Amino acid sequence: MRNVTGTAGPGVTAVIAALNEAASIGDVIEATLRYVPDVLAMDGGSEDGTSRIAAQAGARVVECLRKGKGHALRQAIADEAADILVFIDADGSHDAADIPRLIEPIARGEVDLVVGSRVPGGSDELDHDPGHAVRALGTHVLQAIVNLRFATHLTDMQNGFRAIRTPVARDLALREPGFCIEEEMVIQCLRRGYRVLNVPSHEYRRRHGRSKLRVWAEGPRFLWTVLSLCARPRVRGPQARSQDG
Repeated sequence: MRNVTGTAGPGVTAVIAALNEAASIGDVIEATLRYVPDVLAMDGGSEDGTSRIAAQAGARVVECLRKGKGHALRQAIADEAADILVFIDADGSHDAADIPRLIEPIARGEVDLVVGSRVPGGSDELDHDPGHAVRALGTHVLQAIVNLRFATHLTDMQNGFRAIRTPVARDLALREPGFCIEEEMVIQCLRRGYRVLNVPSHEYRRRHGRSKLRVWAEGPRFLWTVLSLCARPRVRGPQARSQDG
């Protein structure tokens, strides 16, 4: 297993936060390497060989300093030198073939953050299971709050499949330790006037096991994150950019 602390870039680095995803991470890395030159696997203390398989598949592997998806993403944002970071899940739910769709608007200088949207793209996860139904309803309600607050027309801010300019990511002062970092990233971009875009992307069922996201436990945190950030004033300064939502 390789344990490095940053590097790569300029260009694009794909970041995969993983915890016990040995059954799928190898395939995800191999698929991702078809579209980006560098993949970084952030291992959150896996006990099933995730790090070994990731390294064998061609990724650089870093042991997370603290557990939690938010901690993993923030560590990668702080350490990586690539111009653009792509975040893709380790469970096989995202289609690596959509990576160019995420990267190209940023590379053309049109936007700063691109999030794959499951509204036009569809989702195999958000079905009629009670937990999934609550998750889908909550997602739409929270998105409506954000759109009302910032006069945007975004359709999905919670999908973890996204790309962002690295200097922008560092400017956001992200703090969330867990899954809420995804909505925090979008809202902080909007507060600072950075341009956010949704593009269609289909979400597949995870290839094995169960999601680490517990809707009933995390739901209040999602709500608090959205309401507290939306209540804050916009950030004005030299870093502000026009919005494209």
